[in-house]
This record gives sequence, C-alpha cells and structure tokens, in this order.
Amino acid sequence: MTIRPGLSRRAALVGLSTTPALVFATAQAASPEPGTCRLTPKSIEGPFYLDPRLVRSELGEGRPGMPLRLNLRIVEAGACTPIRGARVDVWHADAQGLYSGYEGQGDRRRISTAGQAFLRGTQVSDGAGAVAFETIYPGWYPGRATHVHFKVFMDSRTLVTGQMYFPDEVNEAVYREAAYGNRAFRRDTLNATDVFARSEDPQRLGFCTMMREGGRHLASLTIAVQGR
Repeated sequence: MTIRPGLSRRAALVGLSTTPALVFATAQAASPEPGTCRLTPKSIEGPFYLDPRLVRSELGEGRPGMPLRLNLRIVEAGACTPIRGARVDVWHADAQGLYSGYEGQGDRRRISTAGQAFLRGTQVSDGAGAVAFETIYPGWYPGRATHVHFKVFMDSRTLVTGQMYFPDEVNEAVYREAAYGNRAFRRDTLNATDVFARSEDPQRLGFCTMMREGGRHLASLTIAVQGR
C-alpha cells in the first residue's frame, strides 16, 4: 500500500505513572458510547513526517526508553462506527527528543538521523477500527509538550493529521527514568503552555487514556474522522 509521503512534525506522548493500575480518564476513551464521538481536531504536519513504507507494529528498533503500547481506534465522528481498512501512520521522538530520518536533531540540533526509521510505522485498521503499536514513551524537545503524531488515510486521501498528548503527571514520572535524562536543557513546556495543544485542541480530544500494565504503559485514543 503506497501513500505519497508528506512532511510532518510533532512527536511525543506524555507521562507515566508509578501507580500499578492507575487510569487517567480523558475526553474521548478507546471504546466510546454510541453517538458520542466528537471530531478529532486536525494539527499541523510539521517538518518531520516521512513515509518509510514500514507496515509494522514494533517501532522501537532497540531505542532505550519506557515500553509503551499505543492502542488507536478509528471511527466515524458522531455515530462512532468503526472504520475498517484505514491506514494509520504514527511517528514520534525518542527518549532524547530525536526524530528519525532527519538532520538537525537533538537539543543543540547537531545530530543527524538521516537514513534511519526508528519510532515510525504503519498499520491498517481491523473490523473494530483498531490498530496497535509497540514503542517507547516519547521524549520531549524544547518548545513542545510530549506528543505522538498520527495520520489517517483512506486510499490516497488524508482523513486527519493530528497529535496525541499525555497527562503531565505521567510525563513527570517517566522522565525520571535514566533514558530520558542527561539533556542539555531543562524541559520548558507542559500541556497547558504548549501553543499547539492550546490552540488546536482546547477540548483535549487528542489526550489519551493511560494505564499501567506490568512493566509497560498503555495509551489509548479514539480518533473520530469525517467523510471517508
């Protein structure tokens, strides 16, 4: 399946909790009630999207970080009808805030990851509209809250380009892990001060539901689209 590559940026997620089975409820959970699915807000694509044509669910490629499973569900806005056969791309930064595939990465923008494709991948939604990815918790980079990027396609048409955000409490816990330390600068942006989260998603429809499962965390989000 081939989709023309675009250019996109914004990567991450947020947080982690040390409480064994703590769930953070958000505006739109993974299995919404019928008729409650509000349209997922669009977001700018940014500079770091690429399509490495990797249909895979394992994204980590050995990058250090807290294990994270992304559970996404693609549905029709309003009716919440699951959408089968949607292509879902995700991409995000690693524990040190680096995106794969580009020069000028890192706190001082001196690292090249050209030719690499870590923390990028594609899945196609099943009959329940679901896709899942095994990855690591995204790191932060200056000027942005933690996030993960996603794009949803049907055939060659983009239904939505958006970003997923995570609870600040979880971020704080995750970023105490060694893989996320030793940075040149201090983290400067939370969800409430992120210009894109505030302007594009004031209702927090792109904020995921989180829970902990053993040694990993689960992040779930329903992505409601229109006009398939």
